[in-house]
Amino acid sequence: MNVLITGASKGIGKAISLNMAANGHHLALCARNLKDLQELKAEIVKLYPAVEVFIKEVDCSQKKAVQQFAALSLSALGQIDVLVNNVGVFVPSFILDEEDDALDLHMQTNVYAPYYLYKKLASLMKERRFGYIFNICSVASIETIVNAGSYCVTKSALLSLNNIMRKEMMDYEVKVTAILPGSTLTNSWAGTSISPDEFIQPQDVASAIDQIMKMSIGANVDQIVIKPIHGQI
Repeated sequence: MNVLITGASKGIGKAISLNMAANGHHLALCARNLKDLQELKAEIVKLYPAVEVFIKEVDCSQKKAVQQFAALSLSALGQIDVLVNNVGVFVPSFILDEEDDALDLHMQTNVYAPYYLYKKLASLMKERRFGYIFNICSVASIETIVNAGSYCVTKSALLSLNNIMRKEMMDYEVKVTAILPGSTLTNSWAGTSISPDEFIQPQDVASAIDQIMKMSIGANVDQIVIKPIHGQI
């Protein structure tokens, strides 16, 4: 299958990319840092030489850039069978303290990018009556997190968008799943003294997606919540 993943060069996105490649799926990957993407592509090609990898430097807060990436991915791979809306931005702040454009940035990246990719790719999945869509939400989609106002708002919106996608696609055999990870050990926790065992690992999210894709044709996982065993950090 052909898989499009946003925010693919680090953390959860990188783990998903490597897992998909290990399963022989071809990839269309984007991120803001081209060097990181090139290094990831080189790693994948070395490990899995039969896997095709298309990469594109993309700022997912920009509508035209997101739409162009979708179009170029279709040209490169022919079709997209799996859409993983992983890209996200998190600028910690209380709403009363943040800049006036903070919500705009969170909305453009966390909600609008998945929305535009859905509109471009899901219609083609609908025609083929096959496909998977994974939206990487957050526990912030269902729980209020202090000092993360705009992030919570937009992750809640993404979960709502996910649920609409599922309703629209269920009659066309396209499976839609929301993944809600809690505290995950990514670069945002670099330098922490907290034990890695207190975190979710990016590979945990990748493994969850992998298992969902291996389920029977009649099964859809609506939503999965993954939290650290001792609670949020």
